[in-house]
Amino acid sequence: MSFVANPFVVILDANVLYPFRTRDVLFSFALAGLFRARFTNEILDEWTRNLIRNKPQLEDSVRQQEAAIRAAFDECLVTGYAPLIPGLTLPDENDRHVLAAAIKCSAQIIVTENHKDFPPDTLEAYGVETLGADDFLANTYDLFPKSGVRVLKQVRRRYDNPTFTRSEFLMDLIKNGLPKLAALARADIEYL
Repeated sequence: MSFVANPFVVILDANVLYPFRTRDVLFSFALAGLFRARFTNEILDEWTRNLIRNKPQLEDSVRQQEAAIRAAFDECLVTGYAPLIPGLTLPDENDRHVLAAAIKCSAQIIVTENHKDFPPDTLEAYGVETLGADDFLANTYDLFPKSGVRVLKQVRRRYDNPTFTRSEFLMDLIKNGLPKLAALARADIEYL
């Protein structure tokens, strides 16, 4: 793992781990040291449970991916946040563990698509904000464009069924909910 000076800490919520392409790019950026990913057992369990419920034929693959994530990111697991949960108030009580983990690990951002359940005025007291995966990845790419394009090139080259040309890869990012990231990467298409 390479590191950028003082990378910021983020909590990855279960809903941004659900889409394969988003999960792959998030974890690839994290492995490159562009940010410090954090999650909890509860978050990983929610992701695997929901994906297996909706796509039971993928259970073996999902379990293998979960094991690979745990092995590659073992230092990213946040623990000891449970005592904070009862003191937190959010619209959905089931999301309090995510905020508690963010507080525990001093995360600046919760990467989630579920903004309504994390009101900005509540998060502000803890120095935390939410960003969707596309906004977060686009911001990260904008901060570290050379590293970002290098990582996206690695991601593109991993796919061999089907293989992607540079343009096809950008279209795939758009199709998979990452249009802002794709727009930034388009300026560097010759390096993809």
